[in-house]
Amino acid sequence: MSFSFSSEQKQSIIWLGVGLALVLLLFLLAPVLMPFIVSAILAYILNPAVDRLSQIRLRRFSISRSMASSAVILLLILTSLAMVLILVPVLKKELPLLQSQLPRFLDRLDQFSAPLLAKYHIPVRLDGAGLKALLTDQLSTSGEEIGKAILSSLKVGGTAVIGIIGNLLLIPVVLFYLLLDWHHLIDRIRHFIPRRWIASITKAVTEVDDLMAQYLRGQILVMVILAVFYAVALALVGFDLALPVGIMTGLLVFIPYIGYGLGLALAMIGAILQYDNLNGILAVAAVYTVGQLLESFVLTPRLVGERIGLHPLTVIFALMAFGELFGFTGILMALPVSAVMSVGVSYLRRYYLNSSFYRQ
Repeated sequence: MSFSFSSEQKQSIIWLGVGLALVLLLFLLAPVLMPFIVSAILAYILNPAVDRLSQIRLRRFSISRSMASSAVILLLILTSLAMVLILVPVLKKELPLLQSQLPRFLDRLDQFSAPLLAKYHIPVRLDGAGLKALLTDQLSTSGEEIGKAILSSLKVGGTAVIGIIGNLLLIPVVLFYLLLDWHHLIDRIRHFIPRRWIASITKAVTEVDDLMAQYLRGQILVMVILAVFYAVALALVGFDLALPVGIMTGLLVFIPYIGYGLGLALAMIGAILQYDNLNGILAVAAVYTVGQLLESFVLTPRLVGERIGLHPLTVIFALMAFGELFGFTGILMALPVSAVMSVGVSYLRRYYLNSSFYRQ
């Protein structure tokens, strides 16, 4: 049996092979492409702001696209530094206090738990002395020992550290050029789409762009609401670090679980150091429990899931599935990728309902 292909079919097979080869090449170059992918994502998010700034016209002065791109990148860097400056002083203040206050807290915890466990005939008692010795030893590492450990890790993984630093320094440079030539690059990509598919692909990309815009607006709204909630709720229970810890927890919510976990850890450490009884510690824990429930079952499904056309159960499933398949990166990309996939599924559904396979 012989197969004969038309000229058009041969060209389609050739270009399909070229496309698969490019996908394979991108997969092999994944570690090198990391700063470019991150920069492309940031450029997509920041491009509307650059467009608006570059459209500002004053009497004798206009903002060029290069100036607008530089200003937006500078604002992004300053925001990132502000997050670090919020986090570092809190850690610097809490860790020494934790070392001095931890033994007293363990004694109080043992005094509270021992009678309660004995009441239910549970023969368990905290080894306060052992725990104090272990934790005090771990927290009392001198600066010299920390320095030696850091130097040792740099010697072992120096190349990796240099690579990470290089990527971090490269991201703003790549981001600047992407923002500067964003519309030109989009036009070049559109120019390479086969003319027979240009209308349908343009329509699909427009739908995806609208969904992503809705997702970003919803996510920003969730972050602002939670930052206000945690700051106000922690202040109401008398927590001294309510403002920095609450704002940081809310702003880091775009990293599912990690942002909440970091904020909870800092809040609990601060509560242990501040309160002399378990009531205050339990109050702080209750604030974070309510905040997590509010985010998971109300804010994210309503403000993010509904805006991108995803059912609340789909949002929860997407977070779990992508986290299981791709780890932490999958959790970050779960909702945006699900939104993009929903557009493809809607097109597939319409094609199926209009097919002869379904109608006959």
